[in-house]
Amino acid sequence: MLVDEIICGIDEAGRGPLAGPVCAAAVILRAGRRIRGVADSKQLTERQREVLAPRIRARAVAWGVGWASVAEIDTLNIRQANFLAMRRAVEALATAPTHALVDGNDPPPLSCTVRCIVGGDALEPAISAASILAKTARDALMIALDLEYPGYGFASHKGYSVPAHLAALRRLGPSPIHRMSFRPVRECVRAA
Repeated sequence: MLVDEIICGIDEAGRGPLAGPVCAAAVILRAGRRIRGVADSKQLTERQREVLAPRIRARAVAWGVGWASVAEIDTLNIRQANFLAMRRAVEALATAPTHALVDGNDPPPLSCTVRCIVGGDALEPAISAASILAKTARDALMIALDLEYPGYGFASHKGYSVPAHLAALRRLGPSPIHRMSFRPVRECVRAA
């Protein structure tokens, strides 16, 4: 008896910021059933992503979110921490996939076969859905962390290296959620 292939899409959010964890999501969509409006999360407004995220969670066959902490990023490096978050997202799925479609060109080591697709978040609906779930989950966490670590502006820039964040980093020094392994954060510590 042939077993049907179960394909999940995987994407991450937060690989480049100076602060906060990296988040990955894995999504298995129903074959032939599109979710209207699902697209690359970077092409959507924050409001569109917030509307689509619960719709994706409700209509997907399965979805999972995985995280790698700032300590894991600093210990392992961002690439390995990203792989860890992706593996955790796949492990969080209620249905185990037989194949994963991953945005980018760097295949994570997973328990299923993997195919990387550069620009996959704009080409494959399951990757697009994963990009939306990862982005909304990470954004919500960074907004919450803005209350815990005021003055850095995490709610607005989500930890990315923008001028306002760099100025706050120079003024306040790093918070416990800053990635010390990232050069702009290390340089800020050296300058203090």
